[in-house]
Amino acid sequence: MSVSLYSLKFARTVLLIQLVTFVVIGLLFTLKDITWGASAIAGGLAAWLPGVFFMILAWRLQAQTPAKGRVAWSFAIGEVLKVFATIILLVVALGVFGAVFMPLGLTWLSVLVVQILAPAVINNKG
Repeated sequence: MSVSLYSLKFARTVLLIQLVTFVVIGLLFTLKDITWGASAIAGGLAAWLPGVFFMILAWRLQAQTPAKGRVAWSFAIGEVLKVFATIILLVVALGVFGAVFMPLGLTWLSVLVVQILAPAVINNKG
């Protein structure tokens, strides 16, 4: 299996684990209140959607043969856009939709922790 295909499969696995994480947490918060559940889903989406867009961008750029040094710049610009997208999604969830901060923040943080821990767990399994 090529490294690029393995990387794409690995990234999709991490994103799938993140998706399951925030959906389960959202369902658990829904047991308290539907607003809490929706807030938790919004927090999960604020962490997950920018990651999905970053993976799509990286996958599309992977097909091209970049000039030397452009890979680092593409990665840096992608990360900056990912951070801005996360901030915008959190502001919209809190400001526009009036999400409850605690479930939103806990779910957002949980998805980020999964992003850090999932690769280590997946690598130890294989």
